Amino acid sequence: MADSCCEGKGSELAELRDRQRRVLWIVLVINALLFVVEFGVGWVARSTALLGDSLDMLGDALVYAFNIWVLHRGARWRARASLSKGLVQLGFGLLVLGQALSKLVTGFDVDAGAMGWMGAVALAGNAYCFYLLWSHRSDDLNMQSTWLCSRNDLIANSGVLIAAALVAVLGSGIPDVVVGLAIAALFLRTAVQVIAASRAELRATDVPDGEMAPSQR
Repeated sequence: MADSCCEGKGSELAELRDRQRRVLWIVLVINALLFVVEFGVGWVARSTALLGDSLDMLGDALVYAFNIWVLHRGARWRARASLSKGLVQLGFGLLVLGQALSKLVTGFDVDAGAMGWMGAVALAGNAYCFYLLWSHRSDDLNMQSTWLCSRNDLIANSGVLIAAALVAVLGSGIPDVVVGLAIAALFLRTAVQVIAASRAELRATDVPDGEMAPSQR
């Protein structure tokens, strides 16, 4: 009976990992495509908000690839994947912060129309990713941090649309810089949370061979 129970749990876990892999592959492809398009549009439109959002897409795509690789590995590898997401968010948050601050010196010329339609496309893509990840948000630390990144994407996309509307109405690129700074702050806040949780998980699994981690007792 015990063996049958263990086999059943093992089968359920394998099925869960397979479902997670399928979802991660879909959101990986969506984020990679959105990065290419949004970065190009952001560069042409001189939009800090779009460039920041596109770099986040790239970071997400790279981390999703790492997540797929560690799915069938132990908790320590999944914690490392989560830590990598936190570090990527931290790096891009600092990059966008620097770009937004430099814009204060170089000027605010922004194409509001390009910002608007690109922001809408990115929002639609990320809304679908969020929908796919929602049911896996409580599976483990790795999927939870992935879902948090997707949530941040929706917030950032909404900010881009608001900035585009304000740029068009006010005839100034200042809202673009303000939203860029807000996106950077969001990245940095989430990065700190994810890094802290990942380090705690790594400490919990850092035990000598033959002993159980506190979380496994």
